[in-house]
Amino acid sequence: MADTSDFKNGLVLKIDNNLQQIIEFQHVKPGKGPAFVRTKLKNVMSGKVVDKTFNAGVKVETATVDRRDMTYLYHDGSDYIFMDGDTYDQIHIGDAVLGKSAGFLLENMQVQVAVHEDAPLFVELPVAIDVIVTHTEPGLQGDRSSAGTKPATVETGAEVQVPLFINEGDKLRIDTRDGSYISRVNS
Repeated sequence: MADTSDFKNGLVLKIDNNLQQIIEFQHVKPGKGPAFVRTKLKNVMSGKVVDKTFNAGVKVETATVDRRDMTYLYHDGSDYIFMDGDTYDQIHIGDAVLGKSAGFLLENMQVQVAVHEDAPLFVELPVAIDVIVTHTEPGLQGDRSSAGTKPATVETGAEVQVPLFINEGDKLRIDTRDGSYISRVNS
C-alpha cells in the first residue's frame, strides 16, 4: 500500500484489478477545500492513458514490478525469446505484450522487461536504434505530394517513412517509440 505522498513517476498501482503506471502527477492545494493529487495513469496492459484524481492521504495498493535487463535472442512463431543476462533464464514473450515494438527488435539487443508475478507486462526498447534499409523505391525529386517522404522497409521488417534521398543499404537511426526517422548514420 502507498500513500498519495509516496507517488512518483513510474510507480505501478493496482486499481480495479488493473495495473496502472503513473506517467505524471501533481499535488494540488486549493485555497478552499481539501488537497488532492491529480495523476495521469497508463494501463500497463492496453497502453490506454487516463486522468484520475485522488484525495490527499488516500491509501492505494501498489504492484511489485521487477524490471530486468534482458537480451533479445530470436523469434519463434508468435513468441519472442529473451534471456536474462544474470541467470541465463530464457522467457517467451508473445506478440500481444510486445505490440508495435516487435517491429524494431534486433538480435542481441539489450532491452528492459517489466515482470509482475512472473508474467511479462511490457518490454522497453532503447529509444533509438540503428538499422539498414532493405527495400525502398527510388525517390523522385519533383514528387512533393507525400511531403518529401517515402516508405522504406528496414532489416527488422518494420516500415518507416524516410526522406526521399534515402536509398537501399543506407544505415538509419530510428526512434522506437513512434517509428519515426531521426537521421542517416555514417557506417
